[in-house]
Amino acid sequence: MHTVIVYESMYGNTREVAEAIADGVHRADPSGTIDCLALNEAGSDVTRTADLLVVGGPTHMHGMSSGLSRHLAAYTESRKEGHETAESQGLRSWFQDLPRTEPGTYAAAFDTRVDTPRAGGAARGIASRLSRHSYDLVAEPEGFIVEGTDGPLRAGELDRARDWGAQLV
Repeated sequence: MHTVIVYESMYGNTREVAEAIADGVHRADPSGTIDCLALNEAGSDVTRTADLLVVGGPTHMHGMSSGLSRHLAAYTESRKEGHETAESQGLRSWFQDLPRTEPGTYAAAFDTRVDTPRAGGAARGIASRLSRHSYDLVAEPEGFIVEGTDGPLRAGELDRARDWGAQLV
């Protein structure tokens, strides 16, 4: 099985979760191949080859990131001394270029989010867009908790991500 994990990460938390999910998938299917890619590295040539596509991103403004929310976050971070951020198109834009797939191609969605009332989450929006591109969802969208706006991840979340990744296969 070929699993492609695509993530968007501003502070590194979502990348850490994606890598833990990849580890869980590998533990469950050691003979499979896994590509764990940042959003800007995940073109249609890679996503088309996936038997399982896992997509995740941070929660921005109660949902999925956009070019605007990424720009605002990058601007805020650039004002902090010594911090560099990478510009990205955001998940909403990335989905515009994602080709539809054949039925029988599987997917799952995750996000990182703070644990506060009305914080929202990106995973349901990601799952919805995967469904609209004809992916069959193999799990409910999952959220992983960060402490504060820029992290770190809450204790135990990487173990939970590994377990979730193993369950996907």
